[in-house]
Amino acid sequence: MLKEKTVVITGSSRGIGRGLAIQFAKEGANIVLNARKEISPELVEEIESYGVKTHVVLGDIQYMDDAKKLITEAKATFGSVDVLINNAGITRDMLLMRMKEEEFDSVINVNLKGTFNTTQQVSGIMLKQKSGTIINLSSVVGLTGNAGQANYAASKAGVIGLTKSVARELASRGITCNAIAPGFIETDMTDVLSDKVKEATVAQIPLKKLGQVEDIARTAVFLATNKYITGQVINVDGGMVMNG
Repeated sequence: MLKEKTVVITGSSRGIGRGLAIQFAKEGANIVLNARKEISPELVEEIESYGVKTHVVLGDIQYMDDAKKLITEAKATFGSVDVLINNAGITRDMLLMRMKEEEFDSVINVNLKGTFNTTQQVSGIMLKQKSGTIINLSSVVGLTGNAGQANYAASKAGVIGLTKSVARELASRGITCNAIAPGFIETDMTDVLSDKVKEATVAQIPLKKLGQVEDIARTAVFLATNKYITGQVINVDGGMVMNG
């Protein structure tokens, strides 16, 4: 279902974004990669080894001009934008009383405003196509909150509200919009944690293990190929947050 479709992934140089790009390439999709500074030639080579095409657009999607460039180039290169995955995100963790205004603003600007920027830019294309999928990366802390992450939790909770609103606005034209809320996923960001912190983290997870990037990527493929799911938040967290 995704063969020769165009998938745009923000923040796709490493971690979850890189895993998403590889998984969708395995499904036969052409991939538009995005990062602020660089995409490694090795990643491009790996993706193209699956017989698909890539296009790299550097830029910081917290700025509308860069978001517009990303979506415009994707459309110009491949003729359509079938899937947009808003993955780019940053953290600036600090207790509320010590958090600087810049630390709050920068996380909101990248994680939430960046998601708005690319979504707004792609919506016109998808409306004309009368099809499309938007997948936003939120987080379990956007549902539960977390000490020391008021900025990050607020940004990811905002992504959930944005997701639901976009889903309602675009549904009549066959466009779906959903969010994935990862729990603790094993990436280079978690690799720096001490064994003690990792053990304490795993103890909070009913499945008693960290998630893998592939768990997120496979969920994204599922959402991209199911046209009757929209406005939902899918927790991929080993059971940490159980809604009911």
